[in-house]
Amino acid sequence: MKQSTLLSYRRRLYLKMALVLMLLALVAYLVHEPPLGPNGGTWLGYTLGTLGALLILWLTAYGLRKRAYGSTLGTLKGWLSAHVYLGAALVVIATLHTGFEFGWNVHTLAYVLTLAVVASGFWGLYFYLRNPARMNTALQGETLEQHLLAITAIDNDCRGLAMNHQDHVNQALVASLDNPLFTGFWQQFRGRNPRCRTAALTALLGGGIPDMTEEQARINAELYRLQLQKLSRLNRLRSYMRHKAWLDIWLLLHVPLAIGLLAALTAHIVSVFYFW
Repeated sequence: MKQSTLLSYRRRLYLKMALVLMLLALVAYLVHEPPLGPNGGTWLGYTLGTLGALLILWLTAYGLRKRAYGSTLGTLKGWLSAHVYLGAALVVIATLHTGFEFGWNVHTLAYVLTLAVVASGFWGLYFYLRNPARMNTALQGETLEQHLLAITAIDNDCRGLAMNHQDHVNQALVASLDNPLFTGFWQQFRGRNPRCRTAALTALLGGGIPDMTEEQARINAELYRLQLQKLSRLNRLRSYMRHKAWLDIWLLLHVPLAIGLLAALTAHIVSVFYFW
């Protein structure tokens, strides 16, 4: 039996609900013919505005439900499925609520923030659906801790071997022990570190070192083999961190935008009832 995803949860129940909401709103908008044209101040405008505000509050409540670990109020997958589809419906409802009247005011600001929150949400959905599987693939069935322990073991083996190698090789290996995954903030979004000291050491060992004794040549071959293993593990960790960075960064946009939307929505509602 095929397991349902958040998009196909309960036979796409929330997709159907969202489509019904959008269809009803669209039909009402097309049938409604106010004397001054469609706008947020008609009975339909108020109805759609109220529905949109309730949707925004409910969608925001997902953040609270996600942290309520003991809650029995539906499943997280169900909440997230509804969050996605009803968030899409919100765009249609909010747009029809405006009557396509925009200006430099708090009402348009609330609408723009609504679009921004939904757009950032779909951006996050893309990474949510794609990146966890890629993160698992990058680690190849091992945990982060197992990779770090393996790298530590390789470093310990190499440290002992390099003591009997040429001085510049030993110095390069010591330098590679202090080797961060990334040396710049933006590198994590590419999953690469062009200043990787392990990569430099591996190139040195594999490039042919002159004037080696037979024993040093044997040590060099063993060091090269171990450094290839270490570099492979480092690159897996960098790939993992790249996918994780893209998965996490959208929250830096989505959450502040959602908070801004709540503030703009409050100002929008207060100004409507105060001035109108």
